[in-house]
Amino acid sequence: MSPLDLTIVIPVRNEETNLANCLRAIGPELAANIVVIDSHSTDRTQDIAREFGVEVIVFNWNGHFPKKRNWYLRMHPPQTKWVMFLDADEYLTPKFKSELRNALTQPSDVVGYWLNYTVYFLGKELKGGYPLRKLALFQVGKGEYEMIDEDQWSHLDMEIHEHPILNGKIGLIESKIDHQDFRGISHYVDKHNAYASWEAARFMKLYSETSMMTKFTWKQRIKYRLIKTPLVGPAFFFGSFILLGGFRDGTRGFTFAILKTAYFIQVYCKIREKTFTQTYN
Repeated sequence: MSPLDLTIVIPVRNEETNLANCLRAIGPELAANIVVIDSHSTDRTQDIAREFGVEVIVFNWNGHFPKKRNWYLRMHPPQTKWVMFLDADEYLTPKFKSELRNALTQPSDVVGYWLNYTVYFLGKELKGGYPLRKLALFQVGKGEYEMIDEDQWSHLDMEIHEHPILNGKIGLIESKIDHQDFRGISHYVDKHNAYASWEAARFMKLYSETSMMTKFTWKQRIKYRLIKTPLVGPAFFFGSFILLGGFRDGTRGFTFAILKTAYFIQVYCKIREKTFTQTYN
């Protein structure tokens, strides 16, 4: 079977725990090219990528736009028709690969696809809670990740919650990619602490440039209205655990919802802290 006219790009930093299984799940015949973009890992990440025969590109971030994904699209544009961004803790399933092949080989006017993901927590897939969906597959040259002015406040070298802004019709691949992170709860908590700082700083930036809100999806607008109130945490918990069936996962579902609730409360507190600092300085 011929490889798809597709480049799979995996942005990484210190992903030796996840990367081998991620590459193994892709397999040797799915994509014409696989690229790992590394932010100076200090573990065996680069060695593992090269053992699989994968191209490795080292990313040096200067603290300004573009970040990792947009930098790759601009400085190393894929020679394939399609590009898909995949995290090292995301594993392609046989069902997904079959649907992907069908989608990319059939005539269509679609320029990008929303992708669905399972969520694993404490070693098992969650049945309930908010679905995870990302716009991570699109045609080369049809767009790039939204530009956010993060100079002076962001220390994350990769686009986190940004999504690609595409020119054209967007489709959906129903089959899910498995999202599993084997680095443990400590990494999960540390990661979300950094994300909370990013969310708070981004909110403060948007608060001073209200015209930016007009570019957001309706989900983003609701989120940013709630996030400036302490209700954001309870609202997430009620939606995730009650309305969307997180209770079906028992104690794992409850614990996951509590951790995510704490994340949103943390964002709210950091926003209040920044507001207080700006007011009295």
